Amino acid sequence: MLLWSLLVIFAAVTEQADLLTLVAPSSVFEGDSIVLKCQGEQNWKIQKMAYHKDNKELSVFKKVSDFLIQSAVLSDSELFQHPVLTASSFQPIEGGPVSLKCETQLSPQRLDVQLQFCFFRENQVLGSSWSSSPELQIPAMWSEDTGSYWCEAETVTHRIRKQSLQFQIHVQRIPISKVSLETRAPGGQVTEGQKLILLCSVTAGTGNVTFSWYREATGTSLGMKTQHSLSAELEIPAVKESDAGKYYCRADNGHESIQSKVVNIPVRIPVSRPVLTLRSPGAQTAVGDLLELHCEALRGSPPILYRFYHEDVTLGNSSAPSGGGAPFNLSLTAEHSGNYSCEADNGLGAQHSEAVPVSISGPDGHRRDLMTARVLWGLFGVLVFIGVALLLYSLFHKISGESSATNEPRADCTLNPQEFTYSIPIPKTEELQPVYVNVGSVDVDVVYSQVWSIQQPESSANIGTLLEDKDSQVIYSSVKKS
Repeated sequence: MLLWSLLVIFAAVTEQADLLTLVAPSSVFEGDSIVLKCQGEQNWKIQKMAYHKDNKELSVFKKVSDFLIQSAVLSDSELFQHPVLTASSFQPIEGGPVSLKCETQLSPQRLDVQLQFCFFRENQVLGSSWSSSPELQIPAMWSEDTGSYWCEAETVTHRIRKQSLQFQIHVQRIPISKVSLETRAPGGQVTEGQKLILLCSVTAGTGNVTFSWYREATGTSLGMKTQHSLSAELEIPAVKESDAGKYYCRADNGHESIQSKVVNIPVRIPVSRPVLTLRSPGAQTAVGDLLELHCEALRGSPPILYRFYHEDVTLGNSSAPSGGGAPFNLSLTAEHSGNYSCEADNGLGAQHSEAVPVSISGPDGHRRDLMTARVLWGLFGVLVFIGVALLLYSLFHKISGESSATNEPRADCTLNPQEFTYSIPIPKTEELQPVYVNVGSVDVDVVYSQVWSIQQPESSANIGTLLEDKDSQVIYSSVKKS
């Protein structure tokens, strides 16, 4: 269609205006440049030439001149229509994606024109500015993304740009619900000195959620975190015994703050090194006494199991359901002397006590030790007595033999020592008559010895001549009771 609906040129003679001709392109689209020419008789003297549009003067010349229109703009000759912004949802749920589209249509005669698009929110460019794609994908919309949106389309030559109407996009926020607090600790139980994690979570809610943790006893905040998440963690690096108590958390995404249920968090204490004490009826332990072994750990969460040892051999165990110490009774025998110890264990690591030595005496105490010493000394005395008697007997027998050999003539004194030894008959047991018997009662401490007298037979006359001046009975020694 023609761009100009009316063009009037005033010449020097107005009655000649009907003889003027306007030369213009037959069809023009917006954005095109147009050159308008006014032609008349060549012999006309032109004093003023003016170009008009819709009865409005655009330009006046003092000579014949062309009129240049840089970019044509006429609604019924549009190159492309004004774009329209569309969205997958104008009330999206917070956290969800939204797709924006800038829709327009080129003229059928100019389908080869290339366009580019740009999207805006509250005068801020979205995405990577101008793009050949008429669509923009927003991965997640948040409450702060609520506002006015529009788009623009322009030719690649930047000559024509058109803007869509503005549309309001309101992001819907879902309130949080079902706030809960959980504990996470190594082994499933909170132990002194170990790490503790307090997990606060919600089952529903959109947008930035602010999590905060509290201890019920004080009501003061232990920490706070704000993030696009349905849960958050608060870490306590090393739990102390004083950290035991009741805790809760809160969550808020701008609608209202919701509190979780109160959770009681006990802190388990590992047992300390136990102390073993021994208790007996008297000042000294003796065979038959009842010895009480008492083991106690000053720190540690109940229940506590105590084990008792004698020289690293287990004697038994005893438990303390409510904490404190525990006893173990032992009836003593002579084999129970040695080192005793105990062990405490509440499932968080066993601790062993120091060893305690125990010395066990007999039933009569020192009297038994004294009697044992006396018996040993008595036996020693007997051994000495027997040794001396044997020595004296040997010496006496040697002296008697030498005297007999001196008095006899050499010719007759031809006794063979071996014959002499075997000529003496060995007396039978019933012929031995005790001269002294030291046999005491059971209460007498020592039985010293028995001394016997040997009766020589009459047939041994030659032997008797050797011992005629000697007594047949000899008392070698006398031993007195100490």
